[in-house]
Amino acid sequence: MKRTMKVLLAAALAALVGGAFLLIHDYRETNKELAKENEEMRQLFGSMEEELQETGTVAEELSFEDNHQVWSEAMKLADELYEDSDGHFKKEWGMYLAHLAEQKQMNPYLVYELLKVESGEQFDTNAVGPKTKYGHAYGMAQFMTNTAPWIAEMAGVEYRQELLFDPFYAIQLSVEYLDFLYDQYGDWDKALTAYNRGMGGLEAYINENGDAKSSYAVKIQTAAKRHGAPAVVYAGDE
Repeated sequence: MKRTMKVLLAAALAALVGGAFLLIHDYRETNKELAKENEEMRQLFGSMEEELQETGTVAEELSFEDNHQVWSEAMKLADELYEDSDGHFKKEWGMYLAHLAEQKQMNPYLVYELLKVESGEQFDTNAVGPKTKYGHAYGMAQFMTNTAPWIAEMAGVEYRQELLFDPFYAIQLSVEYLDFLYDQYGDWDKALTAYNRGMGGLEAYINENGDAKSSYAVKIQTAAKRHGAPAVVYAGDE
C-alpha cells in the first residue's frame, strides 16, 4: 500500500513539474511572439511616419507609445488590406487609414472599397479621370480641383494640386469628405452617391430615382460587408 502511494505521489509530482515546464515554455513563446509583433508594428509605424513627413501635410503629431493598442489594431487591418489587394494597397497606407477612421469612428472598409473603385481597382495613385465640364479628377481618391481645396481646409492641411497624387493625402481627404457627407445626410447611400456625383448630383439622382441607392453606393457597401464586422461598430453600421 505504501509503495503504491509513493508511486502515485511520484507520478503526480512528475505531472506537476512537467505541466510547470510546459507553462513556462508557452509563456516564453508567447512573449517572443508579442515581442516580434511589437517590433514589426514599430517598424511599420516608423515607415509610415517617414513617408508622411515627406508629404509634409499631416495635421497632427502621431504618437506610437501613447496609442499602442490603436496601432496594434491598425497593423492588423493594414495586413488584411495588403493581402486583399494583392499588395497594391501598401501596409503604410492601411495603417494610416485605420488611424484616421478610428478618429472619425468610420468603417475603414468603406473607405478602402471606395478608393478601390475610384482608382480602377488597382489603387493607382497616379490615376487621372476623364475630362468633364468641371475638369479632371486626380489621384487614388479622384478629387477635382473645385472640391479638394475646401476639404483640405476642413482637414487642417494645405492644398496643392500635386498633393492629390499622394496616397496619404488622398486617404486623409477621402476620410474627411466622407465624414462631412455622412454628417450632412446621416445615410451612407446618400453620402457615397454624393461623393461620386457631387451634392447637386445626389439631389438630381434622388429626384429621378426616388432614392439614393446608386450602383456606386451599393457596390461599395456590399464589398465592405464581405470583410466581416469591424472591431468597432461605426456610424451607420448598427
